[in-house]
Amino acid sequence: MMIATDRTLPRVPLAMPFGWYQVLYSSELAVGEAKPITYFDTDLVIFRTESGLTKVIDAYCAHMGAHLGYGIREHAGSAAAVVGENIVCPFHGWQFNGEGQCKHIPYAKNLPPRVARGEQLIRSYPVREINQCILVWYHPDDIDPTFEPPVVPEAELDNDEWGDIKAFTWEISTHMQEIGENAVDAAHFHFVHGTDGIPDVQKQEFGEFTRHGLLKTRNETPRGVIEGFIENISTGPGLSVIKFSGICDTLLLANLTPVHSEHARAMYAFIQKKVNGETVSGGIGDAIIANIRSQMEEDIIIWSRKRYYEKPLLCDGDGPFAKFRKWYGQFIPDRPAQN
Repeated sequence: MMIATDRTLPRVPLAMPFGWYQVLYSSELAVGEAKPITYFDTDLVIFRTESGLTKVIDAYCAHMGAHLGYGIREHAGSAAAVVGENIVCPFHGWQFNGEGQCKHIPYAKNLPPRVARGEQLIRSYPVREINQCILVWYHPDDIDPTFEPPVVPEAELDNDEWGDIKAFTWEISTHMQEIGENAVDAAHFHFVHGTDGIPDVQKQEFGEFTRHGLLKTRNETPRGVIEGFIENISTGPGLSVIKFSGICDTLLLANLTPVHSEHARAMYAFIQKKVNGETVSGGIGDAIIANIRSQMEEDIIIWSRKRYYEKPLLCDGDGPFAKFRKWYGQFIPDRPAQN
């Protein structure tokens, strides 16, 4: 019998949390387009129907297992064709709607009973398209959504006061909870990011599905010290809205999505107020974004190599990690992590 060593164990032995997750930006999926995507340790296909609705289903055709995310002939190099409200399997032309039902078999004279009864043959996922993002609800037991994602007025496409999204993506080799804990860890700002001091925690509140934090900062500028605030509102484990104020008001959609239990994709969308009706480019606005991106790169060095401790050795200057983990734990199924 082999005795497991420390190296054989997962660094973070937690299952993937359930919740709402960003999979694409709305601008990345055109009408009639389909794409293969992989999240939740699952191959998926996303497509936008001719009526403009976005649908996400498991990637494999219920007929003979062909991947719906890869087309042939005129669709080679892209996903399968979308016809009307259905995606078309490239293998035999079976058509499936966004609810995973087979709606057409072009050569069948007698439909298989499950098709004739209109049964769901492929797992489908609830989708919300808000804040210029495509969000998908994931639960390992296929349970319907237990809460809704928030609409962020500043991020709506028709908002005339806030500029265009500036988007950046990172691949992070850790469980999402390790990333989320940064929100209650004020002390790391000084040691990881080199800030002059530790931000003053003004608020840490934990609601049913949301978490609200507020930090007060002191920013050195050529004009002297300017006080600012970092407000962080999380909805479930995957969606966060962070507002930076003081020098240049900046809103950040900081969304995390699990690819698998120890691989998270961070999709960060920065939005700043327009000047003279135009999206600002350069200057202090871009400098703030560059600084936040630099901090993200510093955090990733830590996250990608640290080990999760169920009972960390904490001191009185540490943040409310126990409260955070209790709140976050409601989204983690009671099952072992997949490796």
